[in-house]
Amino acid sequence: MSQPAQVLVAADVRRLIRQVCDHRHALRDHVIVLLSFKAGLRACEIAGLDWSMVLRPDGKLADQVSVSRHIAKNGNARRLPLHPDLKTGLARLHVLQGKPRCGPVILSERGAHMTPRSIVNWFARLYDRAGLDGCSSHSGRRTFITRSARLLARTGGSLRDVQELAGHRSLSTTERYIAGDRDAQRKLIRLI
Repeated sequence: MSQPAQVLVAADVRRLIRQVCDHRHALRDHVIVLLSFKAGLRACEIAGLDWSMVLRPDGKLADQVSVSRHIAKNGNARRLPLHPDLKTGLARLHVLQGKPRCGPVILSERGAHMTPRSIVNWFARLYDRAGLDGCSSHSGRRTFITRSARLLARTGGSLRDVQELAGHRSLSTTERYIAGDRDAQRKLIRLI
């Protein structure tokens, strides 16, 4: 059985963001990293994301991403609040692309949607260059879900909220994504 995608710490995510700064498509690549780590999107959702899913009817950036059933796994549409860093990146990318009302957010070299396989390969190259072993295009999603679950106590939310953000039909699926933390477990035991 293969190992689940590696969960990254904040310093590793910052390193990835620094790594893409010198790419030819630096802003686009920065947004790809943020869509994975700050919204928990799958490769197919990043590839299929359309401006109409992040813009309000007046053409301004919305406060949420509406992942349509057409790009979501198993047709599970969902809405995700935009993380401030992601909102800033999307706003800059929107301006760079000429403020389109629709069309791909993440453009390929030919100006069309990237394919999910292209996103998977893009992440593989990025992790290889960064020297991060055990990572895949799913690492951002798994990191997003794990961090969300760990921060629940601060927000008054429940695991059901994480499940909805992840677009999982079953809570047991969400639970499989969450990586345990031995230090947190030790602290928890001491508090009991």
